[in-house]
Amino acid sequence: MFTHVTVGANDIEASRRFYDAALGALGIDPGSGPDAMGRYWWRTRMGAFAIGAPIDGEPACHANGGTIGFHAKTPEMVQAFHEAGVAAGGAAIEDPPGERKGPFGTLILAYLRDPSGNKICAMHRPG
Repeated sequence: MFTHVTVGANDIEASRRFYDAALGALGIDPGSGPDAMGRYWWRTRMGAFAIGAPIDGEPACHANGGTIGFHAKTPEMVQAFHEAGVAAGGAAIEDPPGERKGPFGTLILAYLRDPSGNKICAMHRPG
């Protein structure tokens, strides 16, 4: 459905280090860049994710109620994503990483805030 997702970052290098660590724990190669607009990109066959300073020159801010979810192949990758993200300057939020039961079945989830406050999640769907 999506081709790419881009979020704003106020400290590009802190955010790049964070995403290299957290997404690296999910098996995603380090970000490439900066491109001509100063953005860094993480690409997979499933789509692309980018960080950069807002084009309008205003400070980056997070979406209230927004979450970006990243696929994890295993439950261990969910935990590794969480640990790597916290070690790289992210903040642990919500419940600790682990199993949640809900309307979509059982999921293994971990939530973080990146250095600019964006809410992200790693998700593994057992089965």
